Amino acid sequence: MLCFWYNFPVDNRTINKVLKILKEKYSEWKPPIVTEIASKTKDPFRVLISTVLSSRTKDAVTRKASQKLFEKASTPLEIMRLSPGEIEKLIYPVGFFRTKARRLPELVRILIDKYQGKVPETLEELLKLPGVGRKTANLVLTIGFGKPGICVDTHVHRISNRFGYVRTKNPVETEFALRKKLPPEWWISYNDFLVTLGQNVCFPRNPDCEECLLNKLCEKINT
Repeated sequence: MLCFWYNFPVDNRTINKVLKILKEKYSEWKPPIVTEIASKTKDPFRVLISTVLSSRTKDAVTRKASQKLFEKASTPLEIMRLSPGEIEKLIYPVGFFRTKARRLPELVRILIDKYQGKVPETLEELLKLPGVGRKTANLVLTIGFGKPGICVDTHVHRISNRFGYVRTKNPVETEFALRKKLPPEWWISYNDFLVTLGQNVCFPRNPDCEECLLNKLCEKINT
């Protein structure tokens, strides 16, 4: 079914209803791997590294790679002592594992030299780190430090547009649109709710609309 939507944007009253529904359903789903790591470790550094590993990688692969790496090295100093070849073996087969294996020592060296081995707590400083884009930086802020931010990955971008809440062309546009529109109380949890929805029901192709609790609230744009 192909749906077109132009004149009737989903308002914040509706989005509040949607997110309250997802909040109740969320506990029944397996959380995204980086959220799982954050809840277990309360460590912004592990959140940062696992988020870097998760780029272009399925959660199951990220979970295994993160576990293997952190069993060997879980601090900036310990990772810096590993060679790129050693890191490659630990994180394989995450997406672009060779590139990430080269970037991780560079990233942790900057943390040690510039930030006394700690992860910076602002978006501006996080974006200066190699291999850290807006998605990663916002996720570290929100689940690593509990600070306001809006993390937009492919799930969040797709579902926000499919639902009819924003009309954007890419994740960066979606982030800035949400910053203007999304009620502040949902900023931190928005990513988790939509990622789990995207992994369990609202698939990129053939979303399971009939089984979705949001079926009657969703505009189903381009589905």
